[in-house]
Amino acid sequence: MSAGSVALVAIDDMPLYELAIAWEVFGTARPDLADPWYDLRLCAVRPGGTRAESGFMFHTPYGLDDLCDAETVIVPALPHACLKPGGTVPAELTEALGRAAAAGSRMVSLCSGAFALAAAGLLDGRRATTHWQHADTLARRHPDVQVDSSVLYVDEGDVLTSAGRSAGLDLCLHLVRRDLGAYVANQVARRMVVPAHRSGGQSQYIETPMPRTDKETLAPVLDWACAHLAQPLTVDQLARRARMSPRTFVRRFHSATGTTPLQWLLTQRLNRARALLESTRLPIDEVSRRSGLGTAANLRRHFRQSVGVTPTDYRTAFLRS
Repeated sequence: MSAGSVALVAIDDMPLYELAIAWEVFGTARPDLADPWYDLRLCAVRPGGTRAESGFMFHTPYGLDDLCDAETVIVPALPHACLKPGGTVPAELTEALGRAAAAGSRMVSLCSGAFALAAAGLLDGRRATTHWQHADTLARRHPDVQVDSSVLYVDEGDVLTSAGRSAGLDLCLHLVRRDLGAYVANQVARRMVVPAHRSGGQSQYIETPMPRTDKETLAPVLDWACAHLAQPLTVDQLARRARMSPRTFVRRFHSATGTTPLQWLLTQRLNRARALLESTRLPIDEVSRRSGLGTAANLRRHFRQSVGVTPTDYRTAFLRS
């Protein structure tokens, strides 16, 4: 699979953190994982010297006209002035983003970069997220956007948005997972010493953090469930292990993970199935059994709903030789 070209937008006074996240993931060559790696270009609103909020200077010959040549366009966090009352996104940036989307680029925002995509009209009628501190502002400015402040990121196919700060890293790793498979994304995460996949959430590609392991969380129960995915698991069974009533367990589970126990189990089982499809040549029936999805037909149904392709097609694309 090809990694593809990535254009990273740079604008004066932008925060450095989100830009650095994208640069680390897509701008660091990893020929042992994929060769060629992503072709990353920094595209400035005003080519030449761009000064980040922290005083760092960036020099690039690429400008906004180069966005249309990229397969993926990433808008990191915007300058704080754009988010204040009366603040706006530069018109030349929103116009360039619109042209890139029309040319077929995959559009991505990290943190408050969602304001730029929204100003360009690219989020109208779509679900999107941003930093929770700015979610209400985004919703007021752009009422046609379905703002969800409870998730780490939202994948709408050709338009993706992340929540604030380190959630941008979750989305960048998700893009690597989409483009190059879970194995490559996991290896990148290991080298960055971060979780490859923070579990939970409302669907395959909308995630919320898993709780930390301590006696006051559900993490020991979740760890146990992950180790026994091939077995039939019920809410009552998990509640007993947590020493709670089923009703209390469900309430605390949702509070901790942002989803229901059964949806969480389904997500973990699909993740297990993906890993087996990428790393083994086991028959589809055996993949389904080991992942706890029962029959091959059940695996195919859930896999197509969540991933968009059949297990066989997924294996063809991502099986490691």
